[in-house]
Amino acid sequence: MVIAIDRPEWPVRITQSLVAGPDPAPGWMPAEGAGPGAGPLSALRSHWPEYLMEAGGIGLFMVSAGVFGTLLWSPASPVAAAVPDGIGRRAIMGLLMGLTAIAIIYSRFGQQSGAHLNPAVTLTFWRLGKVKTWDAVFYALAQFLGGALGVLLVLALLRSAFADPPVLYVATLPGQGGPWIALLAETVIAFGLMLTVLIATNTAKLMRFTGIFAGCLLMTYITFEAPLSGMSLNPARTVASALPGQLFEHLWIYFVGPTAGMLLAVETYRLIRRTPEVVCAKLNHHTSTRCIFNCGYRAGPPAGAAQAR
Repeated sequence: MVIAIDRPEWPVRITQSLVAGPDPAPGWMPAEGAGPGAGPLSALRSHWPEYLMEAGGIGLFMVSAGVFGTLLWSPASPVAAAVPDGIGRRAIMGLLMGLTAIAIIYSRFGQQSGAHLNPAVTLTFWRLGKVKTWDAVFYALAQFLGGALGVLLVLALLRSAFADPPVLYVATLPGQGGPWIALLAETVIAFGLMLTVLIATNTAKLMRFTGIFAGCLLMTYITFEAPLSGMSLNPARTVASALPGQLFEHLWIYFVGPTAGMLLAVETYRLIRRTPEVVCAKLNHHTSTRCIFNCGYRAGPPAGAAQAR
C-alpha cells in the first residue's frame, strides 16, 4: 500500500510536554480512560486491538523468516540446491524480508498500531514520551508472544526442515568474530535504523517513505551484516527463534545491542535537529486510523493525504 501525499502540511510544533502529549482530537487520540495516568486494565480495554496487531505483525514477520529461511538454507529444499550459499543467497533473503517489513508497515494493521514489531523500538518511543507506560508494557508482551507463536507455527508446518541445522529455527547467533563483535554490530545497525526512522518520520518530504527506508535497511543488513551477528535488531525476534531450541547462551547480546543502539540514536537525533521534538510513534501515520500515542497531529490528517486502498 502507498500513501499519496501531494503537499503534506507539516504538523504544528509540539508545545506541550512530550509525556502529556497534544490536545485530544476525535479519532486521533486514545479512547477515554486510556490517558497518561491510566492503569493496565484501562489501557488493555482501550487499546487491545493495537496490541493484537503488534502480535500479528511480528508473528507474520517470523513466519516469513522461517519459511523463506527454510527454502533458502534447508538441505531438503530444491531452492537451496539451486542458489549458491553466500552473499547472493543472503541478498535474496534480505529482499524477501525487506518486502515483508514494508508490507506490514503499510498494511491496515501496521498503520493503526504503528508497526513497531520490536520492544527496542517501543522502548525508544517511550523514552521520547510518545508511548504511555502501560502501552509500552503491553506492546512488548504482544511482540514477544506474537514472535514466539509465529516460530511455533512454522515449526508445526515444516518440522525438521526448519528445526535442523543450518536453518536452526532461523536463530540469530554470533558469527565467527564472537559475541563482542556481534554486540557491536547489533548496536551499530540498530543505531542506523532508528536514526533513519526518526529523521524520516519527522521530515515532511520523507515521512511517507519511512517504511521503505526501513525495509531497504533490513535488506542491506541481512545481506552484509548477518555473518557478524545473525542480524536481529529485535529482542522479540531473537527470543522467538531461541525458545524451541533453547538457544539462550548469547541472548543478552540481542537485548543490549538493539536497545543501546536505538537509545543512542535518540540522543544523536536531538543533537543534529534544531527542532528535536518527535511528532508521533507511528512509522506510518495513516490518516484514517486512530492513534493511541502522544501524537503531535493536533488538527487531523496532513493536507493532501489520500487514503490508501
